[in-house]
Amino acid sequence: MSRVMVLNGPNLGRLGSREPDVYGDQDLSALRVLLVEEAGEGVEVDLRQTDDEAELVHWLHEAVDERTPVILNPAAFTHYSYALRDAAALVTKAGIPLVEVHISNPHAREEFRHRSVISGIASGVIAGFGFDSYVLALEAVRRLG
Repeated sequence: MSRVMVLNGPNLGRLGSREPDVYGDQDLSALRVLLVEEAGEGVEVDLRQTDDEAELVHWLHEAVDERTPVILNPAAFTHYSYALRDAAALVTKAGIPLVEVHISNPHAREEFRHRSVISGIASGVIAGFGFDSYVLALEAVRRLG
């Protein structure tokens, strides 16, 4: 694996200031530093965030076309975006690892957060470990890839 896409959905650009009791006090820049350090030499971490569902879908298409493993935090799109689910399925059906991650544990939160339309097609799901969810996903992608 020479590259991994780390894709983040809506409101995750507000990490560090958005509900720090749930999501912690570090931002995406801190996540990037952590993942680059954990990835080590020779692995490019392509970390992206968008509030736009269509852009996230296009990035998943790019992952398929470039055969790039994906770590995906779909955020609020987790619970209802069938377009995102179908794009993520293109990744896994192509034999490319896609790990769904969540900073918090959705099952320990409000009822509407308990259902993911992504989990059923993901290679795996890691949730509830803060930024370590991404680190664990990086290791899973390494092993799957």
